Amino acid sequence: MEPNDLRPDIDVSKISSRKSAKAAINGLSKAIRYHNYRYYVLDAPVIDDSEYDTLLLNLISLEEKFPELQSPDSPTQKVGGETLSELGTIEHAIPMLSLQTVYEESVVRDFDTRCQDELGVDAVEYSAEPKFDGLAVELIYENGSLAIASTRGDGLTGEDVTANVKTIRELPLVLLETSEEAVPSRLVVRGEVYIRLQDFEKLNLKREKSGEPIFANPRNAAAGSLRQLDPKITASRPLRIFIYDAVESEGLSFDTQWSILKSLPKWGLPTQLKLSRICHGVKALLEYHSELDEKRDNLPFEIDGVVFKVNSKTDQDKMGYRARDPRWAIAYKFKPRAAATKLLDIIVQVGRTGRLTPVAELESVRIGGVTVSRASLHNQSEIERKDIRIGDTVMVVRAGDVIPQVEYPVKEARNGSEKEFEMPTVCPKCNSAIEMSVDKKLAQCPNMSCPAQIRRSISHFASRGGMDIEGLGSKRVDQLVDAGIVTSLLSLYKMKNEDLHGLERFGERLIENLLEQIEATKSLPPNRLIYALGIPNVGEQTAKILAHNFDSITDLMAATETDLLRIETIGPEIARSIVEFFGRKETRAMVEGLIKAGLGKESALEETSQFLTGTTFVFTGTLEKLNRREAKQLVESLGGKTSSIVSKNTTHVVVGPGAGSKLKKAQELGIEILSEDEFANMVGL
Repeated sequence: MEPNDLRPDIDVSKISSRKSAKAAINGLSKAIRYHNYRYYVLDAPVIDDSEYDTLLLNLISLEEKFPELQSPDSPTQKVGGETLSELGTIEHAIPMLSLQTVYEESVVRDFDTRCQDELGVDAVEYSAEPKFDGLAVELIYENGSLAIASTRGDGLTGEDVTANVKTIRELPLVLLETSEEAVPSRLVVRGEVYIRLQDFEKLNLKREKSGEPIFANPRNAAAGSLRQLDPKITASRPLRIFIYDAVESEGLSFDTQWSILKSLPKWGLPTQLKLSRICHGVKALLEYHSELDEKRDNLPFEIDGVVFKVNSKTDQDKMGYRARDPRWAIAYKFKPRAAATKLLDIIVQVGRTGRLTPVAELESVRIGGVTVSRASLHNQSEIERKDIRIGDTVMVVRAGDVIPQVEYPVKEARNGSEKEFEMPTVCPKCNSAIEMSVDKKLAQCPNMSCPAQIRRSISHFASRGGMDIEGLGSKRVDQLVDAGIVTSLLSLYKMKNEDLHGLERFGERLIENLLEQIEATKSLPPNRLIYALGIPNVGEQTAKILAHNFDSITDLMAATETDLLRIETIGPEIARSIVEFFGRKETRAMVEGLIKAGLGKESALEETSQFLTGTTFVFTGTLEKLNRREAKQLVESLGGKTSSIVSKNTTHVVVGPGAGSKLKKAQELGIEILSEDEFANMVGL
């Protein structure tokens, strides 16, 4: 997305016409979906929580003002996030909703008043609990044993992380049997996976010593660790867990939220009862918030606010739910942590697409238990707007307790030695002339052979969704680039056995395997090459659509924006990215060279039998032989289609453990249902 699209500045009070409201809703929806993707899928948010909440509140306000413009797929109608198909997916029997997030005391008072009015009481009893800053998970215990674990995902479907969750040492794989509380035959609980601050610092120190990139914060470290494809990696990380709710408990009912928190530890499930409290009325809620705000810096783990829930389960049922959150609960966030420190320098980083980003080098400062020595400055325009200078004393905020950013300079502390920053006119990595936008919000290196771009572009090119070259991990890419053997994507196809001899850790067998993997990419279909090229805004699905609509990649390179916009699912932003990408002489020469080397041939598709043409498959539950992405790719390679929704057009539903509503709907519609083994036999596995 363009920088301006990330934070649409919209004054809702000034929007009065349906036309302007529609444009504003589209812009807000697009931005929110992008930030959901950054937060939930990439674990790399680019705005803080308060900015995100402002976008969402503006969208809610506009949709309330113009209800006819609210679409079923609006971000206000679902929890943000998508799943990583490589992990497989699990449907939540009961949706994992978000909580309404508030920042002001007055909104908490309004919440309490609404609860009193709807329940017809003078004072409401609440369960007040810390809001942990980690990754939300759902755990299903069958007959006392841990059967399935999944992430929140989009609220309806989450990623299957069962094998990884089982590596968390403090989590029981089998619930404790005690005389105090019988274990339910089926228990579904929810909690937060996190990393303690002390363990986080040790983990980063270990990664730094081994030359690996360090994690930005404990939440990202926890999320990235839990969503690894290899459970051995997860097991090596110091993950912990708190359980805070039980949404199903066969043979046992809970009258209150507090009774859940008291019962869970009896079965061996860790909770944070010591920091939780029963509160009567709003005064007690606000006192609890203030108390935890004072304690937070001395806690061994991150919390970014508190959660208030109506304690009575009967009262919760009376109040019910909105589309994306319960009416009986809110999350009252803390104000961002901040500290003053010295801005020592501003360095410039070059990204995979050539974008230059200024980064503040700071005198190390502790903010909320985390040492901060760098912070993003976004772009030249932002630096000038805030009047930030090298040598300034600056106020640094961990926005949303996650992303360090420079809020403002302390101008009173200036002594005249401070220097204004100017974005370099040439790339710091390759000396190519920089292209700067008129508004100074985008600076870009146009040279695809720039070393900084090469490293990132090759890693993307070799990724699983791209050319899937397993032997080209980040360390090996660095080694080849540093040795001058790899200078572009095309140079991968010019490497010879003798070029790699003498490189550290490059044995004969490894060299042969790597060259064989690179050669094998020539048999992959065109969509894989389109994605692997790293065209901005073109993901795996868009690459498939482009490959389907153009006879060859050469035709795609010649397409105009008008040609691309004729494709139903291609919008102006994607069309512009594609035309700009192929509009550069260096890019065209490189892609033409790859085609000449044998990549992107249509025959890669034509050689495959298309016996599934006319079929539409839906996969539900956990797949054990294939991951979800592989299964979908297999169906599509054989001429079939895949969908995430069961409808009258669905011809087959493949089910695994944990299948839920999709299986039920398939049975109602009389659709053919296959086990994974039956599916494997059908496609010849």
